[in-house]
Amino acid sequence: MKITNYKDAEKKDNPHGVAVNKLYDTEHAQVMHIELKPGEKLKKHSTPVDAFFYVLEGEGIVEIGDEQEKITKDMLVDSLARIPHRLMNESDSVFRFLVVKVPRQTEKTRLL
Repeated sequence: MKITNYKDAEKKDNPHGVAVNKLYDTEHAQVMHIELKPGEKLKKHSTPVDAFFYVLEGEGIVEIGDEQEKITKDMLVDSLARIPHRLMNESDSVFRFLVVKVPRQTEKTRLL
């Protein structure tokens, strides 16, 4: 059995300049923990695989394609491959979520 606390997980450099920890990374799937401080956001980008976001704490805005919605704790958002998306924290508290990519991403993410 392997147990990983996100605080102890490998920190992942990223073009967004935000806190990302790699929780799980196998040939089949990837799970990243992302923390956005107030005012932080991901740059608009697209990934070559399907993903979903699961909100652990706080509230944020998710933008996928032309749609934008407020999301809060315990919500899951489906994000299809190659659709531009980003998440933003416009609140005054921390916004933490998981990003799960299945199958595992082998091509690079494309910043827009």
